[in-house]
Amino acid sequence: MKRKNLSIKTIVAIGIGSAVFAILGRFAVIPTGVPNTNFDTSYGFLALMAIVFGPIAGGLIGLIGHALKDAIFYGTPWWSWVVVSGIVGFLIGLASKKINIEAGKFPVKNIILFNVIQIVVQAIGWFVIAPSLDIFIYVEPANKVYLQGLVAGGLNMAVVAVLGTLLLSIYAKSRSQSGSLTKDL
Repeated sequence: MKRKNLSIKTIVAIGIGSAVFAILGRFAVIPTGVPNTNFDTSYGFLALMAIVFGPIAGGLIGLIGHALKDAIFYGTPWWSWVVVSGIVGFLIGLASKKINIEAGKFPVKNIILFNVIQIVVQAIGWFVIAPSLDIFIYVEPANKVYLQGLVAGGLNMAVVAVLGTLLLSIYAKSRSQSGSLTKDL
């Protein structure tokens, strides 16, 4: 059985990506009025990193970045949401094979595929898993945590649809398109 190790590039991306996720999650947010729920730009960045570096990097960036943010800025990680950030990063990262961003193209069909995937993944994560874990782990009231999950999930979907798509489009344009280089004779 052939074992594939993470490249140095991916390990560095996980470290830097986790730090950027934590910083964005603390300083590039807008409170919503729903307790402990923000309009959070870090999920657009997480989607970019997951598509560029794949599911393992996406999952670890979401997990480590969210845990770091919570630990540094709030004193302790809120594990139910930390786990979901990891799941979201991992599952979006699974789409990286279908959306070959390194080819230098991000056509409309890939934009649609990316957004369908991220919406489904985040709906499962924020509407179902995070609130259910809040009830199971922290014995939080169901009406509170499902409202938080709906608001956070909806906003994260919008952030990824706009910011994630924009970041991926810019990233794709920075790559050389396949077959775009020719040899001068």
